[in-house]
Amino acid sequence: SLLHPAPKSANPMSEAVIKVSGLHYAVGGRSIFDGLDLEVARGRVTAIMGPSGTGKTTLLRLITGQTGPQRGRIEVFGQDVGSLRKPALYALRRRMGMLFQNGALLTDLSVFENVAFPVREHARLPEPLLRQLVLTKLHAVGLRGAAELMPAELSGGMARRVALARAIVMDPELLIYDEPFVGLDPISMGVIVRLIRDLNEALGITSIVVSHDVDELAAIAHHSYLLSGGRVVAEGSPAALRDSPLEVVRQFMSGQADGPVAFHYPAGDYYEELLGGSAASGADRGGAA
Repeated sequence: SLLHPAPKSANPMSEAVIKVSGLHYAVGGRSIFDGLDLEVARGRVTAIMGPSGTGKTTLLRLITGQTGPQRGRIEVFGQDVGSLRKPALYALRRRMGMLFQNGALLTDLSVFENVAFPVREHARLPEPLLRQLVLTKLHAVGLRGAAELMPAELSGGMARRVALARAIVMDPELLIYDEPFVGLDPISMGVIVRLIRDLNEALGITSIVVSHDVDELAAIAHHSYLLSGGRVVAEGSPAALRDSPLEVVRQFMSGQADGPVAFHYPAGDYYEELLGGSAASGADRGGAA
């Protein structure tokens, strides 16, 4: 193991770290969630999947309190996130770690200082102890030797691993991954998949992975949710989702172009719009002549 594992509950599925109940959320009049319900079990890797535009990243913003639900309730560690005042919300966030889509490294800081940044902000550790902590986390992701490099000197896969070391440096109880596989080559992707699995087991934490990479999620997720139309349309193990008889699930899991998830954004009649536009353009040209 990478680190000494933390003790786990005898029945990790018996306790939910996150509970989303009756969640409604809309942006610009467009409904994103329409009565969403889901739970994230302690000590497990939970995958949240869905086509682009189904609100996966929005759900993470709601869970972390960056925005609030318009209706419904989100509980994290038993606390109603939408009702928390700023000091309590900040305290809750310190129990979380997050790996952003693009890594979000600070370009003017070295690898070491990027990982040390959260510790310097939230704790007052002696420099020798801080150095030991940061190097331990970098060693866990295989990059202790890159501590003095700058972000511009890193490959995409290395940058993502540095961001992961930063996400775990405060020893979070909940680790959130937002599209961790985007833009990675197969080798780097394989490394990140292994790290997600190994860190979850070694640290005894709870992980949420938001992604649409079906094969990678199948290798690490204990439980998966598929979102569509503002609700959960299917849930279960990756194998259960692959065997689902629902057409929308089969379309997503097999990557089919045709199915319930439409290719075209809602629009008026195609030919009427084209012909109407041509006729109007012609009239304008005639009037100008």
